[in-house]
Amino acid sequence: MSHVPHELAEEFPEHVEKIHEMKGGNAHFAKLFDEYHLLNREIHRAETNIEPTDDFHMEDMRKQRLLLKDQIYGMLTG
Repeated sequence: MSHVPHELAEEFPEHVEKIHEMKGGNAHFAKLFDEYHLLNREIHRAETNIEPTDDFHMEDMRKQRLLLKDQIYGMLTG
């Protein structure tokens, strides 16, 4: 399996333990985590031309990933 950049454990290494706890204890956090994970994989496949996409779709996906990341960070630090 290839390395996928932007995994949440890499983005927030200081919160790895809390991420694990919240995935199991907070349904909303778990949903956001899963959405981020799926979208991040989709972006990686597009970036590596496994599943190419157009620039507009790539930009939309990256914006959505950033929004999810911001929401997740807010929950981790709030």
